[in-house]
Amino acid sequence: MKAKRITVHGRVQGVGFRYFVQHAAKRLGLTGNVRNCPDRTVEILVEGDAAEIEKLVERVREGPPLCWVHRVDVIDVPASGAYSSFLIEGW
Repeated sequence: MKAKRITVHGRVQGVGFRYFVQHAAKRLGLTGNVRNCPDRTVEILVEGDAAEIEKLVERVREGPPLCWVHRVDVIDVPASGAYSSFLIEGW
């Protein structure tokens, strides 16, 4: 199992981006969470198969129709195995 922290910069809040990420991650069988950050970025913590994570990163770069992705930062992090599904945080 691999894990990544993905930070997405651009117009990614208020456009359905977290729902988009959650739907894509669940379809790919990934676990983790997605949340809005105070600096107007979106942070994703994802765990699962490396190939499926790469597919999610590509989907994130595209984003939903109303968003505009300027930059995507991806870093490796230790996998915790703490997630059983993919959640939207901040509710």
